[in-house]
Order: sequence, then C-alpha cells, then structure tokens
Amino acid sequence: MLWLYILIGVLSLIAGVALGFFIARQYMMNYMKKNPPINEKMLRMMMMQMGMNPSQKKVNQMMKAMQNNVK
Repeated sequence: MLWLYILIGVLSLIAGVALGFFIARQYMMNYMKKNPPINEKMLRMMMMQMGMNPSQKKVNQMMKAMQNNVK
C-alpha cells in the first residue's frame, strides 16, 4: 500500500513539472511576441555603429527577417 502512495506522488511530481514547463514556455513565447527584444531604433543604432548608413528599406528588411526567424 505504501508503494502506491509513493508511485502516485512521483507521477504527480512528474506531471507537475511537465505542465509547469509547458505553461512557462507558452508564457515566454507570448511575451517575446508582444515585447520583442529589439526595435527599429535599436537596429538603426547598431547599423550606424557598424559603419552602415541605415535606410528605412534596409531597417524594414532586417526587422521582417528577425520576425520571420522568431516564427
């Protein structure tokens, strides 16, 4: 009878860890979509620091490429 309680406890622990992982993963994916780590202003600054002359077309292309990479 004791082994049944231990088995239920272990299975509950495994299920809780798995469920927590997937909930946290989904939360972070939604957070990153709503709050991307880089925006156009930051991208433009990075390009200027690298010695590039950032046109709006190039900035838009790079933003679109990063957004496609996230998906």
